[in-house]
Amino acid sequence: MRSARALVKVQRSLHHHHHQSSVGIVGAPFSKGQPRGGVEGGPGQLRAAGLLQRLRDQGCTVKDYGNLTFEDVGADEPLGLLKCVRAVGSANQRLSEAMKMVKEDGHTAMMLGGDHSLAIGSIHGHSAAVGPLSVVWVDAHADLNTPLTTYTGNFHGQSMSYLLHELSTKIPALPNFSWLQPCVSAKDLVYIGLRDVDPAEHYILTLLGVKAFSMSEVDRLGVPRVMEETCDYLFSRVKKPIHLSYDIDAIDPSITPATGTPVVGGLTYREGIYISEHLSQTGLLSAVDMVEVNPLCADREDGVRTTVTTAVEVLLACLGRRREGSHSPDYSLPEPQGPLQPKS
Repeated sequence: MRSARALVKVQRSLHHHHHQSSVGIVGAPFSKGQPRGGVEGGPGQLRAAGLLQRLRDQGCTVKDYGNLTFEDVGADEPLGLLKCVRAVGSANQRLSEAMKMVKEDGHTAMMLGGDHSLAIGSIHGHSAAVGPLSVVWVDAHADLNTPLTTYTGNFHGQSMSYLLHELSTKIPALPNFSWLQPCVSAKDLVYIGLRDVDPAEHYILTLLGVKAFSMSEVDRLGVPRVMEETCDYLFSRVKKPIHLSYDIDAIDPSITPATGTPVVGGLTYREGIYISEHLSQTGLLSAVDMVEVNPLCADREDGVRTTVTTAVEVLLACLGRRREGSHSPDYSLPEPQGPLQPKS
């Protein structure tokens, strides 16, 4: 446990300075991985809330790659239970290419969704650029059903199964998915916040020995201990770049109601922010997804506002924002230049 704590301790020694970082932002207004309209509005909501300017204000260099446009695949009839197969495959191929470009340009990558099926392309493109990854999946759901175990046929509940090497033999050939190769090992995956897990997903988690902190573990250990154990586990072997895939429904719907599959009993606002802060402090956070912000799923406008505000705060923490405050390394107090004059 000593190595991860030492790494975070070094990063914490620099807290009082602005975090200097370069971030490349890709918007992915895509909703066909699930049935509810509105989630395609997530990137626009996050931008309208001032995300880019606030990143600049905290010392980040920001390159906005804009929103992706996705091919109209025409007739997209279900295959068995699977819905919108061709659209999901095509959109994720496009996103994979975009994320690969952001990483090759030297930025921390930030993907604004859209639904969580987009993690397929986001993580694939990240890995294509930098090699093996550690993945931290913060979510109420495991999103680990295979195409043959899904109850709903919605791809946002299957994303991780397409990415794991260990499940490659359980995934049938699908149209518009021939580009996709698994790129994550089960030993490099950690879940945080689980509280709605299907039987097949639980079986897979157990079979593969995936490290998972359900809300029961969060309650028992507390988030600081969960994050220490997460980093100790991931850093016990070779330290790899971290991909944080953050579903806003990980946070309790009393705080973030504007999402398509809310589950009560989630993370508090403070716990949700702490996870991002801790991963940022490792210096290994290389990409982040923010998904499932759906402005049409809240009953009232203030529910949309609190959801979007929380999502923005999570992202700012990923890029170095500290709740205790910060200052630029070259900051100095101004010296008096004579008596103060009345304001003209």
